[in-house]
Amino acid sequence: MDGVERDRPAGDIPPPTLPAGSQQEAPPPLILRFEDIGAEMLPLVGGKAANLGVLTTAGFPVPPGLCVTTEAYRRVTERTALKDLLTALATTPAEDVAALNALAAKARETVLAAPVPDDIADAARSGANGPVAVRSSATAEDLPHASFAGQQDTYLNVVGADAVLDAVRRCWASLWTDRAVAYRAANGIDHGAVRLAVVIQEMVSSEVAGVMFTANPVTGRRREAVIDASPGLGEAVVSGAVNPDHFVLDTATGRITERRLGDKQVAVRSLAGGGVEHVETPANPVESACVTDARLAALAELGDRVERHYGTPQDIEWAIDAAGVLWLTQARPITTLYPIPHHAEPSATPAGGAPGPGGTRIYFCFSLAQGLHRPITPMGISAFRLLSSSVSEMLGTPVADRPAGAPPVAEAGGRLFFDVTGLIRSRVGRVLFPKVLDVMEARSARVLRGLFDDPRFGVTQPSLRPPLRRAVRIAARFHIPRRAVRALRDPASAHRDVELLRERLRGRLPAPRGATPAERLDHVERMLGGQVFPLLPAIAPAAAAGFAMLGLAALVLGDRARPGELETVLRGLPHNVTTEMDLALWRLAARIREDGEATALLLGTPAAELAERFHAGTLPGVLGDGLADFLSGYGVRAVAEIDLGLPRWSEEPTHILGVLANYLRLEDTALAPDALFARGAAEATVMIKTLGGRAGGLRGRFVRFALGRTRALAGLREMPKYVVVTALAAMRAELLAVGAELASRGLLSRADDVFFLTFQEARAALGAPSGPEAAAPAADGDGPVPSPAPPEAAAHPSDVAVRPALGDLVTRRREEAARELRRRHVPRVLLSDGTEPEAVAVPAPVDGALTGTPASAGTVTGAARVVLDPVGAHLEPGEILVCPSTDPGWTPLFLTAGGLVMEMGGANSHGAVVAREYGIPAVVGVSGATEHIVTGQEITVDGASGVVTTA
Repeated sequence: MDGVERDRPAGDIPPPTLPAGSQQEAPPPLILRFEDIGAEMLPLVGGKAANLGVLTTAGFPVPPGLCVTTEAYRRVTERTALKDLLTALATTPAEDVAALNALAAKARETVLAAPVPDDIADAARSGANGPVAVRSSATAEDLPHASFAGQQDTYLNVVGADAVLDAVRRCWASLWTDRAVAYRAANGIDHGAVRLAVVIQEMVSSEVAGVMFTANPVTGRRREAVIDASPGLGEAVVSGAVNPDHFVLDTATGRITERRLGDKQVAVRSLAGGGVEHVETPANPVESACVTDARLAALAELGDRVERHYGTPQDIEWAIDAAGVLWLTQARPITTLYPIPHHAEPSATPAGGAPGPGGTRIYFCFSLAQGLHRPITPMGISAFRLLSSSVSEMLGTPVADRPAGAPPVAEAGGRLFFDVTGLIRSRVGRVLFPKVLDVMEARSARVLRGLFDDPRFGVTQPSLRPPLRRAVRIAARFHIPRRAVRALRDPASAHRDVELLRERLRGRLPAPRGATPAERLDHVERMLGGQVFPLLPAIAPAAAAGFAMLGLAALVLGDRARPGELETVLRGLPHNVTTEMDLALWRLAARIREDGEATALLLGTPAAELAERFHAGTLPGVLGDGLADFLSGYGVRAVAEIDLGLPRWSEEPTHILGVLANYLRLEDTALAPDALFARGAAEATVMIKTLGGRAGGLRGRFVRFALGRTRALAGLREMPKYVVVTALAAMRAELLAVGAELASRGLLSRADDVFFLTFQEARAALGAPSGPEAAAPAADGDGPVPSPAPPEAAAHPSDVAVRPALGDLVTRRREEAARELRRRHVPRVLLSDGTEPEAVAVPAPVDGALTGTPASAGTVTGAARVVLDPVGAHLEPGEILVCPSTDPGWTPLFLTAGGLVMEMGGANSHGAVVAREYGIPAVVGVSGATEHIVTGQEITVDGASGVVTTA
């Protein structure tokens, strides 16, 4: 638990909970010494004091001190106007910085003006034994997910009892600094649930001090100590007032791998009467480090011990006094590191060969490759593990534990990763896998190629024969060559086959009528574990044949085809289920436009309210019936649709209603999606004739045939994913029924909590005895009323254990998901030592130009619109959409976009394909686009060269 009470009304701050075993009637203490503080006391002492207590009792060299507990803060503030301010803060959005700052200022004034009872004042003064540091310790501070570093105040070298009391009061008020309030608002932490304790700690008059990270915060590499040091107090380093000495050490060996000496021209020193001063010092010679190699080794060893004690990398503040004694003044988790992917079975050896030297693995983020930045629900990940088992078995590698998934599947931060070490260490894999990514996720391909020269990932499988034999077996097993040839000979037959397969799947998807919840769960696992993916080899060869024809045409044409011309052939591509969906939505908008009442309703009513009216059946006919018709065909889709834990559009049509409203704002008929699509198709037809004529003769006839087949078949590229998404939507409905059963037993709060469990957990919950209220069903009129359960059955021990455990698990996972939703950066490739290769290898943009992969030819200049989440997003016609990634849920926004800039993807990724089909210039794989570009900024997108320039 993170120590934050999220569900309590703003301003309702209860007394802190005492440690287990305490007498409930005893009031919470006002003062606790470090050696009396345990980790479980966080609500009473705050994060900083809790950590200092843990370190002290563990025997680390922590300067002695005590903590003025949150009980003192509660008593001082409980009768002030702070409660009203908390209510106002709770309703102020995080984006309204001015309002937050004004409320924060009033809160600080309120706390500073509050009278301090004598017993609390005496408790604070009791810590004034010599010079001390007085430091804030909030209950939402130094936590594994949010450090709050520097959000509250610290006062150094405080001398005298009255000065200590004054510093304590100012620390209490600093809970309401502008930065602390903004930080809590941005991280979704309830202001009313946070309290402040104050640490009073013996001051270390340090000769040298600084900060140490036990993992590299830039590259992410674990077991690498990064140390910044400067003469005087550590405040100079922490505040950024000095250019410190910088060292990087390999923790395992103690070897210094990087040494960069700073000028250290400012030192913070203690004053004799209290307080500190900033002293300018002469520039040090380059060879003069403020800390010796021996002390660096001692620091790294200390950091290693602290990390091992906590089990996670730490951000440590340290000091060395005049006697050479090393002190640990603070430690907190490093919150910015991306977690290292873990497998379902840690003891299992990942597929693809033995690990390289040191066992370092390469993980590729499948979530990002699918255009999904947000975390996937636990049940969604469980579903993918089952699907991966099915794929592995299709490829001839049976999986021992099907729910655990194929061995390469791993998870970190709610995202799916694949262990691709074996592929990169294979001669065939390191050629083919990056080539596939070139047209899917080009940035990942570049990162992986950058690892080819790393000796840890040298080729250990040089032979072509084993992978070739396997490919032949798979192709023969699924009749892939025959299907591809048949599709090329008769494209219409390929489309008929696809429709037949979809019909077969639709017939299999529902569980048998009257199925029990356990049987529904069996059905879901059976479908995902073996019934869905085997259909895809019957669909994919047709689309593959279409793109193969495009490739052959390119080879035949050679330099006769100019840049961007072959891309034109893919515009207005027919038979693309996602394009057809977008056009169907546009046609619905056109019908609504003809009805004045429906138009006014759609434009003047919040989408969420319209969604409620739709489910209630009270929308006007053209809007209600039209939306129902659209959802009957495409309601299985959603934003982030590969996660079955997220609602489908048929459940929550709010997003679609918002898109319809945006469509109605499009006034220029020339920019209408159907007109753009038709124009793109016409341009493609002309281009095929042009390229055929340019090739001439037999070559020209082949080019026209090949490109014609490309247009007839390549649109099916979206169908395999659509089939999977259709199955996921159906399985979601079955799982909701399971969740409803668990909620009826009181094991879950609501039905969709089931998506924060795994299949194994849901099955275990179904097997648990239900409560007494569910054990005695009411009479149905056909028989006697059952006898009530005997008294001893009213509190079945397993039921008592399951109910709170399951609820707590779901609550914790929902909180974790909410935190992960705020994560701005997810690595596309990550090593098992924590290193993010792209963070090391990719240079910063130069001269205002951002570069990426050309995706759709053309040039456009316009205002940027940075969108991180498509739900509720509004895009004015002609604006350039700048986003992290896309999946089909984003594509309705493309219809009004003048161009596209995407941080991820390759030339054949989903966003690139749709951009080409609508004829809008696009550049994908642009590193840091959403950070370097701001909404409203004028940018130029050159889709042929892959360059984005900013004004």
